[in-house]
Amino acid sequence: MTHRGNLPRGAATIALCFITALLEGLDLQSTGIAAPGIGAEFKLAPAMMGWVFSVGLVGLLPGAFVGGWLADRIGRKRVLVGAVLLFGVFSFATAHAWDFDSLLAARVFTGLGLGAALPLLIALTSEAADPAMRSTAVSLTYCGVPLGGAIASVIGMIKFETGWRTIFYVGGLVPIAVALVLVVLLTESASFRHQAASHAPADRRLGALFAGSALGSTLLLWVACFFTLTVLYMLLNWLPSLLIGQGYTRPQAGVVQILFNLGGATGSVLSGRLVDRDRAGLAVAIAYAGMLLALAGLGLSGSFGLTMAAGFAAGYCAVGAQAVLYARAPALYGTPIRATGVGASISIGRLGAIAGPLVAGQVLAIGAGAAGVMLSAAPGLVIASLCAWKLSRRADPEAARAAQALGTH
Repeated sequence: MTHRGNLPRGAATIALCFITALLEGLDLQSTGIAAPGIGAEFKLAPAMMGWVFSVGLVGLLPGAFVGGWLADRIGRKRVLVGAVLLFGVFSFATAHAWDFDSLLAARVFTGLGLGAALPLLIALTSEAADPAMRSTAVSLTYCGVPLGGAIASVIGMIKFETGWRTIFYVGGLVPIAVALVLVVLLTESASFRHQAASHAPADRRLGALFAGSALGSTLLLWVACFFTLTVLYMLLNWLPSLLIGQGYTRPQAGVVQILFNLGGATGSVLSGRLVDRDRAGLAVAIAYAGMLLALAGLGLSGSFGLTMAAGFAAGYCAVGAQAVLYARAPALYGTPIRATGVGASISIGRLGAIAGPLVAGQVLAIGAGAAGVMLSAAPGLVIASLCAWKLSRRADPEAARAAQALGTH
């Protein structure tokens, strides 16, 4: 009876996290979708557009760490509601930017909210799901991010009187409404409630991420997240502009962007299933080898058909690779530091997310073109693949703790 009673609550939590991830994905890609209009209105050079992309990601870094840290102390639900309100309000403010500086300020504060939300979505989903389906549930939630990006691409392809600002109106008003829904319907994590009610001492120090066997896992996770997100955010922000620069029309670039996001959603779910079936190594091999091939296709293909296929494959592999890392991350840490650990790994990854658009902007500024941008991503992907592979071969700490607990009874 208890299992049946808990199932709907867990399903509701996962569904609400998925909806929130949709909004996160919409807003994360809104700047890339709106970039041609923003650049034209404010007369921004490629290097300046790189700063528009990256300054929003600057907010993601402290947002992810502080959001996770707070969630381990005052609860996942409270912090998530605040984060969604924050990125909703400042996404709406982006639509009212009047110059370059006000645009940068609005994107920084939007990034703070977006950064705080993602580790909480992962922690809440992980703690609500059945252990046998935990990686799949996390990946399903995370696939909301590329699906939200696909929605952003569709909005970007429709001509509205408000122009590029439309996507920020949607990305602002809808999250504010969803935050109110979360207040009413979202249930606080049972794991957090049990931990808070327990009188057992809990080590919530940041140093716990580096204690004992956690040290190696944390470092591998950080390096893999850094280089994977470098490539992912380079594509999320620059792909439409790169395609237009190659001679494709804006509707064609929008089609490739949609396929990129649909591929990302597919890669997220299928990679999570492989992890739950103890095939994490295979998921890693497919994601990183495929990403190298897809980047070559995007940079060198002269056919729109091949470019569409490469866009889908790039999304599948880039988002699939990150989904594997996010699926593994919650199991590396216990409840007292789970959100902190996930948030810290996302923060380190955000450093790569900041670097990716900036590097792409500089590569374009020296005239290397789309092929040069794609080539610049290859060394980091090789490093990330090695770290992700090593992480996939490590024993699951959560499973080991459960086995040890059973052995004591």
